[in-house]
Amino acid sequence: MADDELSPHDGSPNSGQQLDPNLFNHPNTPNQNPIPEGQDQILLPTRSLNDLLHPPRDLALMRERLFEVKDKIELQVDEFERYWPYVDNVWVRQHKAGTDKTGRVFTDYYACRLQRPTYTPKAVDTPRREGQPTRKKQIREGGTCQMRLKTIRYEGGYSGYTILKVGDETQHTHDLDHIDKIKRTSVLMEVARSEVMKGYMPASVFTVMNEDTEKLTAAGGRYLNRNDVRNASQHWRQIHREELRVHEGYKYDHGNGIVRHDGVSSTAKVNGDSQMVDPALSDITPLPPGTLRFPSASRAFLEPYLPPKEPTINASGLPHVTLTYATSMDSSLALAPGMQTLISGPESKAMTHYLRSKHDAIVIGVGTATVDDPALNCRLEGVGGFGGLGWEGQPRPVIIDPGARWMITPQSKVLQAVQSGKGRGPWVIMAPGFAMDPMRLELLKYYGGKYLGLTEFDKKWRLRWEAILKALAAEGIKSVMIEGGSMVINDLLQLENSHFISSVVTTIAPTYLGRGGVGVSPAPRHDPTGRPQPAVRFEDVRWQPLGVDVVMCGRPRC
Repeated sequence: MADDELSPHDGSPNSGQQLDPNLFNHPNTPNQNPIPEGQDQILLPTRSLNDLLHPPRDLALMRERLFEVKDKIELQVDEFERYWPYVDNVWVRQHKAGTDKTGRVFTDYYACRLQRPTYTPKAVDTPRREGQPTRKKQIREGGTCQMRLKTIRYEGGYSGYTILKVGDETQHTHDLDHIDKIKRTSVLMEVARSEVMKGYMPASVFTVMNEDTEKLTAAGGRYLNRNDVRNASQHWRQIHREELRVHEGYKYDHGNGIVRHDGVSSTAKVNGDSQMVDPALSDITPLPPGTLRFPSASRAFLEPYLPPKEPTINASGLPHVTLTYATSMDSSLALAPGMQTLISGPESKAMTHYLRSKHDAIVIGVGTATVDDPALNCRLEGVGGFGGLGWEGQPRPVIIDPGARWMITPQSKVLQAVQSGKGRGPWVIMAPGFAMDPMRLELLKYYGGKYLGLTEFDKKWRLRWEAILKALAAEGIKSVMIEGGSMVINDLLQLENSHFISSVVTTIAPTYLGRGGVGVSPAPRHDPTGRPQPAVRFEDVRWQPLGVDVVMCGRPRC
């Protein structure tokens, strides 16, 4: 671990690897109309019956989240395109995508379908072309809900969507079931049309789509009826007049419509292929290499020391701060300065990633960022990028770099994690008088990061912890996990700073690293008579064996 992680250095910020100036000139151009609209005319259907038989994971829950939008929702592009068509019966786009000056940010605005004025059909219907049936128009409900949202798509070092509620209204005047009753999603209509275009009778398509009512309801199809299937396929049926058939394994039963053949198992022969109507596992995605698991049974002892489930900024304007690190029995972090050293066991490593998943941000010093080149992400199973959605559970990396010494490059592990959708863009805290060269600054922004400039120093000309924590709180960070290196840890444990710590989680490995190592040992304290006193003592302490290590949890005694 390097020294002076909190102090500015006079080193040249422009040294190190040169960046390609053309790196940022060609951002990916997203589809200007990425969201399928239920009312759009599409020549070929993009959905099939498989979208009902094997729906996206937690579809009902995601539809409810995208309906309510209680909090900011972040989704990777494939996740957005997977789930959004299941709520396009709720949200109607008001404005086409607008872009910012970089050409990387695309913003769309949507309103609830019931914001539109009530429609009352005319007494005399519009004349129809010869051969087309007369449309039976009905009064369309509207003008009853003012909920609005916007979607922000970013295309740069990573791609993703942010969904935010806008306007004064905080909730709908109706529930999702009400919208499902008056409007079908584009997914349902395209599934119906795709089946009819294969030569199946609308009544047979309707029966097959209702084979698993639980999945149909999760997809918004509780109120799907035969007329919906006919309407979805009407244009195709007017052109193609050949005789339609029922699905294999089904038959027409006079008085009962399309029914299953007796003895047909739950594995229905649909479209000529054997497909499970109710598969036990329908949305399994292989987890990336390096995914970690931390058993639920091992988590209980940590709960009292974690940020509250609904974290808030405390009365002093500061976030919850957890100090955590792994040390040897002689209180060393590394064998020598600048030498990366593996200390703790695999169970403790998994615990660290569990802790990361419970915090908004991870803070390290520039020395650790330079020596270790950490990814600063969470690899716990179930978080975003490792089996979860979006970036949920992924903390924001924060580098304390007063002198702008961190030589970030596209090969930095933290940016590689961003690019692969397994981490967030880093923030860099710098002091006045120092600045990244333009290319490094642009690189940081390209990957969704930014820098925060601070001007408050302590007596040793180091950035004040109160200023650092307040700056993070101002950015919406409510919980911070501070991991190192030694300079950061020792400074935070000083008498004047230890009261900022909410809890400490220290892993002690069964090893001595020996003399010359990089240690954790804050400066000594003395009473008024000059007698030495313990630098810091903890209370509310708990010791927990974890693999070959022992974990100490506690709070500084102030």
